[in-house]
Amino acid sequence: MKIDTLGVQAFVAIARQRSFNKAAEELFITQTALSRRLQNLEDSLGVTLVERTTRSVSLTAIGRDFLPQAQRLITDLAAALREIRETGKALRGDVSIACVPTVGVRYLPRIIKDYSARFPDNRIKILDHSSYGVAEAVVRREAEFGINISGASHPDLVSTPLLRDRFVLACRDDHPLAGRPRVPWRQLAQHPLIFAGQASGNRPVLELGLAADNPELHSHYEVQRSSTALGLVAAGVGAAVVPSLAMQASAYPRIRVIALVEPVISRSLVLVRRKTSQLSPAAQALYDLIARKAARPRRGEK
Repeated sequence: MKIDTLGVQAFVAIARQRSFNKAAEELFITQTALSRRLQNLEDSLGVTLVERTTRSVSLTAIGRDFLPQAQRLITDLAAALREIRETGKALRGDVSIACVPTVGVRYLPRIIKDYSARFPDNRIKILDHSSYGVAEAVVRREAEFGINISGASHPDLVSTPLLRDRFVLACRDDHPLAGRPRVPWRQLAQHPLIFAGQASGNRPVLELGLAADNPELHSHYEVQRSSTALGLVAAGVGAAVVPSLAMQASAYPRIRVIALVEPVISRSLVLVRRKTSQLSPAAQALYDLIARKAARPRRGEK
């Protein structure tokens, strides 16, 4: 059955105003148009909803019973239209984003705070995955877009450069290298290291960067997440090679960060999205904000 929303709207206005003239003014239409809308509704329902005389307008028994439902229908429709309009303006909506864990430690929180201040009603789901998991989450539509380590691209994804993140040495303040501002990779040979494991997206970046010099590194411990590496460093287990974005100065006050040189190795982070997809307005607003932040990095931001 086709829902006659214009007829229902006319009926509710007439019931509220108890006057065809005032109801027509409320809806900004002529009395003739109002009468036609009511007549069409009554004809489609096969009942009389309004009794009209030269002196008064009243509802029939069926009209009185139908009025609460009609009012609810108009209210719900107005709310639904308002929600769609606000969603179209990126004022409301749910956003799912996938990212490698280190991005969620230091880089993404400031952007999310800024986004939430602009769109306080939007809910955000952050899926922190390995680099493989980020790509898969976007491909499977679990996330609308992601922040990933640049590398082998999926045929269904397109990537946009975001920023470069340098690898550093993290060690405790009682480590022999703790007082050094920078250390060449070859000088790490005599120290037990905590290194990215084979399943980590950082591993191929490091292997490629070290291939030419091929320093004799002793990887005593392998981890998949930089947060695990930092926990081991804080306990005095050894020094770790981690991306600089993994470092939070306040989290581990005894950990020192040392620049690694000869060579300087960085990983490239990219925004990834499906080639054929159109982001929701809420997700597009977050995507654009991240892209703008990348174009104008803050002082000291890596």
